Amino acid sequence: MDAVPIEIRRAAAPDHDELYAAFSRIVADREGFPQQPPLTREDFDDYWIRHASAVSMACFGGYMVGASYIKPNFVGRAAHIANAGYFVVAAYRGTGVGRSLVEHSLRAARRLGFDAMMFNLVFESNHARAMYRQLGFDEVGRVPRAVEGEDAVIYWRSLEDIVPEDSKVEDPDLENADLENAAR
Repeated sequence: MDAVPIEIRRAAAPDHDELYAAFSRIVADREGFPQQPPLTREDFDDYWIRHASAVSMACFGGYMVGASYIKPNFVGRAAHIANAGYFVVAAYRGTGVGRSLVEHSLRAARRLGFDAMMFNLVFESNHARAMYRQLGFDEVGRVPRAVEGEDAVIYWRSLEDIVPEDSKVEDPDLENADLENAAR
């Protein structure tokens, strides 16, 4: 399937029901997140909305096809390190939606003042792992048998080379080259 041209926008309160419904399906299918199904609305709001610095939606043809959140990974003196989570609805996986969400979140996190990003539990079976490495994330740890016997990987990436979202860039190709160079 070709890359899908998406619009990524900030999610608003009226979008939360749609986000909850989509994320609940992913949790019910046990795809990539450790929550125990069935997911309650309270648990969703606490995990995805309440502590987030930003929540974004990827839309195609007026429909949500994926989403992301950015929040501090730690509190206090370590709050400069962001955490992010992503999901892409099943029909749009493998179309570039996930990569677009990750690239967008790197710029958004930098704009929000974060200087690094960390993923705590990326299941070893997650197909996005190769993309994370391509985008400059380093594997900094492993958690044996993290969820139902499956190992998880911890990823980290500096954001110091990222041009913040909404910054004026003289040459947009230069920004894309920065992301590509970071992957090398």
